[in-house]
Amino acid sequence: MNVSYHGHSVVFIETKGTKIIIDPFITGNEQTDLDANKLELDVILLTHGHNDHVGDTIELAKRNDALVVAPFELATYLEWKGVRCHPMHIGGAHGFEFGTVKLTQAFHGSSYTEEENQNIVYTGMPAGILFTAEEKTIFHAGDTALFSDMKLIGERNSIDLAFLPIGDNFTMGPEDATVAAEWLQAKRVVPIHYNTFPVIVQDPVAYAEGLSGKKGLVLQIGEAIEL
Repeated sequence: MNVSYHGHSVVFIETKGTKIIIDPFITGNEQTDLDANKLELDVILLTHGHNDHVGDTIELAKRNDALVVAPFELATYLEWKGVRCHPMHIGGAHGFEFGTVKLTQAFHGSSYTEEENQNIVYTGMPAGILFTAEEKTIFHAGDTALFSDMKLIGERNSIDLAFLPIGDNFTMGPEDATVAAEWLQAKRVVPIHYNTFPVIVQDPVAYAEGLSGKKGLVLQIGEAIEL
């Protein structure tokens, strides 16, 4: 399985011949190396409905006939926009041909802002994603605060690679994300959701170096790791 990081919370996975993207915020994201007009993919996984996570989902899904897997209310909203979706909810898991997706808790908000008419659409509960394929498990925490059930997630899952937000202000900051890494017991931890906007500027190297067991891994934009 090949896993790459593309700025903000954008993660790209290639497994079993399937191309998967998580939270494809590309247009308007100065931290990404991706081009939404050229990107080819099969599946889009969404953690919640905020614009900087839904991003280019509608356009990407329609152009690629990609399946979108998202929390129920967000999936329903996207289906109304003509997107093919598989709705899920917190605690639920589903086995797809390309792997298993399970949604976990995340403590955050979830809404989609339609700026043209100043309308905010409620899109259900935010989530984290446990993705398992090729006997490897990736945890993408989405946008979240630190919460004690991360201990339970770590105890019940053997996580090979965790993506944790460190930006602070809207999510966990580095201090809380350090505790999250300990509780999740992931073999490797990659910081995400930082430096995209001035209010979430952080030092990812300092965060990674502060994790015990040398498990911290800073992926540069476009850099990949093999699992």
